[in-house]
Amino acid sequence: MKSLKWEAIIIAIGLLLLGNQVRNGISEFIAKDRIVTVKGLAEMEVPADKVVWPLMFKDIGNDPALIYANINKKNQAIVAFLKSRGIQEEEISIAAPEIIDMEAERYGAQQVNYRYNATSVITVTSGRVEAVRQLMSEQAELLKQGIAITGGDYRYNVTYSFTKLNDIKPRMIEEATRNARAAAEKFAKDSDSRLGKIRNASQGQFVIEDRDSNTPYVKSIRVVTTVNYYLKN
Repeated sequence: MKSLKWEAIIIAIGLLLLGNQVRNGISEFIAKDRIVTVKGLAEMEVPADKVVWPLMFKDIGNDPALIYANINKKNQAIVAFLKSRGIQEEEISIAAPEIIDMEAERYGAQQVNYRYNATSVITVTSGRVEAVRQLMSEQAELLKQGIAITGGDYRYNVTYSFTKLNDIKPRMIEEATRNARAAAEKFAKDSDSRLGKIRNASQGQFVIEDRDSNTPYVKSIRVVTTVNYYLKN
């Protein structure tokens, strides 16, 4: 009987310890379910560091050989103009002219004054954005040589871009994460809780856009970080 009594005591103690462990485990499990999800935003404005400037002009006529000769002459004049303003050879590319036979057009049954419509494009690609922007304001000089640079074709719009995103990513992610933590701390304070460790986090996609339609050479960059924090009593 004495042996059975001690065995009962040992079993009771074991059950008591097991109950405490289960209770603590349940409490910990419940605590871990207390999570706050916050988002942190980081934004930055940067100047574009690359510009692509297409100079497009058209020529019309009935003699293909004469059109090609005129295009070649105008191309040479445009390249000379660009180089005289400091644009380097490697920054200039000349595309093959695009020739449309108006009489061969599917809906070209109507009478046309000129059979051929030619489009030529010379593209300046440079990292010297401000220098190229200044040069754009001087392109009227080409009119004196009978060269009209035309616009309005969506295929040949000036484009600006920012290519050094990797250089600013770390500090933008740091700022977004810091802003997320500030929001989480405010939530914890308002709910009479304490902020715990990060459960998990995800980085959103970096978005690069024009600051506005009038200054496409200034870029606005933004990223949103989502962070899940544990809350403690």
